[in-house]
Amino acid sequence: MRVLIAFDKFKHALDAPGACAAAARGVRARYPKAICDECPLSDGGEGFANLLTRASHGLLFTRLVAGPLGNVVRASYGLVSVASVPPRVRARIEPPASPWRDSDHVAVVEMAAASGLALVPAGDRDPLRSSSAGTGELLRAVARPDVVAILLGVGGSATSDLGLGALTEVGYKFHDAAGGRVIPLPQNWSRITRITGSAPPQMPPVFIACDVVNPLCGPNGAAAVYGPQKGLALAAVPRVDAEAARLARMVCEYRQLHPDLPKKPGAGAAGGIAFGLMAGLGAQLLPGAELVGDWFELAQRIQAADVVLTGEGSFDGSSLAGKGPGAVVVAGRAAGKPVHVFAGRFGLPQTAWMHPVTPANLSLDEALSRTAQLIERAVAETCLSAM
Repeated sequence: MRVLIAFDKFKHALDAPGACAAAARGVRARYPKAICDECPLSDGGEGFANLLTRASHGLLFTRLVAGPLGNVVRASYGLVSVASVPPRVRARIEPPASPWRDSDHVAVVEMAAASGLALVPAGDRDPLRSSSAGTGELLRAVARPDVVAILLGVGGSATSDLGLGALTEVGYKFHDAAGGRVIPLPQNWSRITRITGSAPPQMPPVFIACDVVNPLCGPNGAAAVYGPQKGLALAAVPRVDAEAARLARMVCEYRQLHPDLPKKPGAGAAGGIAFGLMAGLGAQLLPGAELVGDWFELAQRIQAADVVLTGEGSFDGSSLAGKGPGAVVVAGRAAGKPVHVFAGRFGLPQTAWMHPVTPANLSLDEALSRTAQLIERAVAETCLSAM
C-alpha cells in the first residue's frame, strides 16, 4: 500500500514536516510495510522557502534583516537552479521570448521569515507600527545577476503597510509636505504627500504565491478583514482603510497605473503588500495552492497513491476554497482516491472522511504540546481502521 501524506502545519504546535512524520508513524503502526510518501505543504507562510528549496535540492541562505517592529531577525531564503524547477512551475513563470539558462536560479522568499506575525509577541502586535521593510531587504538581497525570477510567499504577515516598507528597501522614497523623508508605517501615512525613486533595473520579476482574493480597501479589504487579526483596533480600521485608499491612489498616479489596481482580487493580501509590489515592482499574482502543488508534483503523487492523507491545524470552508489540504482533498477525490483529513478543529459539519485529532476533554494547551502524538494516534486508530 502506498500512502500519500500531504499535511500543512498545525499552527503554534507543529510544522508541516513534523505533522507528516507523525502521520507516517501512525500509518506504519498499523501497516509496517506501507510506503509513505511524505509531502509537507505550505500556504505561503512559515516554511514556504525552506520546503520549496529543499524539495528541489536548492541552497538555503540566512540574512539579518529588520523584523516587523525594527528589531533584527534572521530570515532564510532559497536559491534553486532553474534546471531543478518543476516543469509546470517553470512554464508559468519563464518568459517564452527569453528562455533561462541552466546556470540561472529562481529565488524563493518567505515574507513570514522577515515580517511575520509569529515574530511579534502577542502583546506587542500593532500593524500601525509594523513594517514590511525586512521583506524588501530579502528581495534586494536576491536581486543578483543569476536570479531570473523571485517566488514570494506572503502568508502569516504581521503588517498592514501596503508593502511600502518593502518598497523603501528597493529604491522608493516617501516624503512629507516639507520634503522630509517619512518612514511609511501606517501611523505615519497621513504625513506622506509625495513619492520619489524607483526599483533598480536589475530587479528580477516577482511572482507572489497568493490564494487571498480580497481587494486592498473596503469592507473586504486588508484593514477590515485582516487588520484585527494582527492587532489593529476595530476603531482604527476606518481611518487606516481611508489612508490606504489615498496612498494607493498616490502610488498609482506616480507609477502611471490604472486606478482600479487596488480593486484587483488579491491586492489586499498580506496587509496590501500584493498591491505594493504589483504597483512598485510589476509583481504578478499566482494561485498559491496551485503553485505549491505543481512544485511538489502533487498530481502525479496522488495518482501513484492508494490512499491520501492530509490535514492542518484548522480545517474550514476556506480550506476547501483551493487552499493547501483542501486542494489535496479536491484533487484526490477527482482522481478517485480515498482521502482522509485530520485537523485540530473543523469549521465544517464533520463527515466520515474528517477526523479530529484532539479529544474533546483535552485543553488547548495540552493539545498543542501533544500534537505529534495526537496525529499519530488519530491516523493509526481512526483512518486506517476505516480504510
